[in-house]
Amino acid sequence: MTLNEIARVVGATMHDVRDPETPVTAPSAVDSREVAPGGLFAATVGVRADGHDHAAGAVAGGAVAVLASRPVGVPALVVEDVQYALGLLARHLLGRISPTVIGLTGSVGKTTTKDLLAQVLERHAATVATDRSFNNELGLPLTVLRADAATRYLVLEMGAGRKGDLRYLTGIAPPRVGLVLNVGTAHVERMGGRITDVAEAKGELVEALPADGFALLNADDPYVLGMAGRTRAQILLYGRSPEARVRAEDVRMRDRARTAFELVTPSGRAPVELDLMGGHQVGNALAAAAAATALGLDAAGIADGLSAARRRSAGRLEIVERPDGVTVVDDAYNANPESMRAGLRAVKALAGARRTVAVLGAMGQQADASRARHAEIGRLVADLRFDVLIAVGAGDPLAMAEAAEAADRGVAVHAAEDVTEALRLATALLEPGDVVFVKASSEVGLGACARALAGA
Repeated sequence: MTLNEIARVVGATMHDVRDPETPVTAPSAVDSREVAPGGLFAATVGVRADGHDHAAGAVAGGAVAVLASRPVGVPALVVEDVQYALGLLARHLLGRISPTVIGLTGSVGKTTTKDLLAQVLERHAATVATDRSFNNELGLPLTVLRADAATRYLVLEMGAGRKGDLRYLTGIAPPRVGLVLNVGTAHVERMGGRITDVAEAKGELVEALPADGFALLNADDPYVLGMAGRTRAQILLYGRSPEARVRAEDVRMRDRARTAFELVTPSGRAPVELDLMGGHQVGNALAAAAAATALGLDAAGIADGLSAARRRSAGRLEIVERPDGVTVVDDAYNANPESMRAGLRAVKALAGARRTVAVLGAMGQQADASRARHAEIGRLVADLRFDVLIAVGAGDPLAMAEAAEAADRGVAVHAAEDVTEALRLATALLEPGDVVFVKASSEVGLGACARALAGA
């Protein structure tokens, strides 16, 4: 598209543009350091930085213009709302290139499932998928704007922090295939405080599907199954339930907490050996398999893609082996009770008889049940017989520590005021051969602790 066409689509006025017919030949970016030559820099205002302050540097780095909310002294398309304009631009591009859009949402597992599905599909056709967790009002348009006429599949992770978010995202990129993983307590506080509120928000995805589309629903989650009446699309169930048309049979644990199973789809059966850690990854793999099935891939091709897939996104059960035999498992990208339980169990399966250390911080947005949910995690740490728990931060993490100690299962409990103290404690307590698990909601910042423990 040219700057002139973009201006018409988003209703922009041009400032300092010498040639309105200059083409935009590269994807857009909101980080001036990530602008590719020929791309468009979208100047957004964040908590820590104002993109308008970096407009000149972006143009110097190769951006043909800046999408901005005010003139910036370099070629700019000025609009009232940059985020909204990006959405308009993404919707316009989709109308021109018409790839098959696969939208996926859920309380846990979105990014891993997206990565698995992308690796299955890209073996068969040109595929663009969400980078990292660019799944919100800014990230989704940026993903769409990476697509071109050669793109056949567009895999879009769709996050929902409140009701209406998925309605907005599906308005930008209407999906033909919609995949709902699960309904849990992530963001429950912002959605109304009840898990039924979360289900209502997640179901906006299947409401957006066309009659000739596919709604892929987790047969093992009653809240997801309840969405069947909210869609016009054809329903395909997946999961471990016998009623699921895409399901796993003969699930077994392999070395290093990896799983294998027999994939069953309407097209047949095929063996899968996942390279990802944790029994919960079977559910993520089945979700990806259901989407691939809806798109016409056979069981053998799906199984081959799943078995060949590797972890792509950092901070999600990322394993680093230190020279002294310590294994660091970095799962600090985010946390809620469901992902915390899955991670703790996966680490115990990985460790076997080795000594285990859990460095755990707060799980955000748990509403009025937050303290009780943290206490539940503390009891699980004790029940799983972790050797050491370091609870990081004041407030709810202390409930985690108190519950673990009260369980009287032999776990040595320590409290750390902050990430710095957690790193000091972990460094002092770790012994050669230990397995250390680091997890919390992203705002806690425990990723820095995990990286430091791993020697990064």
